[in-house]
Amino acid sequence: MKGDKIVVEEYHHRAADAIVSAIIDAIRDKPSRYTITVSGESGSGKSETARAIAERLESLGIHSMILGQDDYFVHPPKTNDAMRRRDPAWLGTVEVKLDLLNEHLKAAIRGVTFLVKPLVDYNADRVEDEQVGLHGINVVIAEGTYTALLKFVDTKVFIARNRIETLEHRKKRNRGTEMADPFIEGILETEHRIIMGHRHLADFVITRDYDVIPVERP
Repeated sequence: MKGDKIVVEEYHHRAADAIVSAIIDAIRDKPSRYTITVSGESGSGKSETARAIAERLESLGIHSMILGQDDYFVHPPKTNDAMRRRDPAWLGTVEVKLDLLNEHLKAAIRGVTFLVKPLVDYNADRVEDEQVGLHGINVVIAEGTYTALLKFVDTKVFIARNRIETLEHRKKRNRGTEMADPFIEGILETEHRIIMGHRHLADFVITRDYDVIPVERP
C-alpha cells in the first residue's frame, strides 16, 4: 500500500530466521511456488515479519514477493473508516476481497508470470491497478489480519499479540490522529475477538515476546 510505514526491527529478523530455517528444505523441494501467510491483529508486526522473511529468503538466493491484504480491501482506508462508522456490521472479512487474494495465490502456484492486483494509495484514498511480475519468484508471502483464512498456503504464521501489547508498534506506524480515537480502539477490540480464533490454523505461532513456536499437528 502506498503511504504505509514499515519499521523492521531485530526481533522481526530473529523470528524470520527461525521460520525460514524450519521450512527452507520444503521451499527448495517444492516444484511450484511456495506460499506463506503472516496473520495477526493490527500492529502486531505482520508487514515487518513478512518483509524480514523475504529478506532472509533473498539472502539464501530465493526470490519472493509480498502481497499485502491492505491492498485487497473493498474500499480504500478513509472510505472504509466512514463505512465502519455508518454500519457496525461493516467489519471483518466482509471488508476484504479474500476471494481475489486466494485467486492470486492459486495463480502464482500455477506458474503465471504476472498478476494484475489492486494497489491502495492511502493518502489519495484511492485504489489503483498494479501489474507485478512473478518471473523468477520462488515464494509468495501474503500478510494481513485475515490471511490465516486463505487457501493454497504451504505455511501459515500467526502473531499472537493483542491490541494492548501492540500499542507502541502502532504508534510507530501511526497515520494521523487514529491513536486518540476511541472508535478505532473499539474496532481493534472487536478485531481481537475475531482474529484470536485464527491461531489454531497456524503452523508457527509468534508469541508476544516474538519467540517462534512450531505447532505440533496430531
